[in-house]
Amino acid sequence: MATHPVTDGSFEADVLASADPVVVDFWAEWCGPCKVIAPHLEELSEEIPGVKIVKLNLDENQNTAAKYGVRSIPTLIMFKGGEPVDMRVGAQGGKSDLQKWIQNAG
Repeated sequence: MATHPVTDGSFEADVLASADPVVVDFWAEWCGPCKVIAPHLEELSEEIPGVKIVKLNLDENQNTAAKYGVRSIPTLIMFKGGEPVDMRVGAQGGKSDLQKWIQNAG
């Protein structure tokens, strides 16, 4: 399963109603650090079973970002049972750090 985009309109169905834990990557096309972690998230979406990883473009979907207090990007929020349970801001660490965070938060 590769990452896939979500929007303000699809957020409830794709994230909040998901039976699986979901990592939402709040990003923008112009964000350099977002581009650094994107390949890691793509790989991890294939490597970690039972967790969905989705991307929400901040420039096109500001309502959802505002609702969850996203002020800087990249911001990753883990949702379980329709609720945010953990947040990670910035592109610190590498793929192994992201993997540990996802597995611990999920």
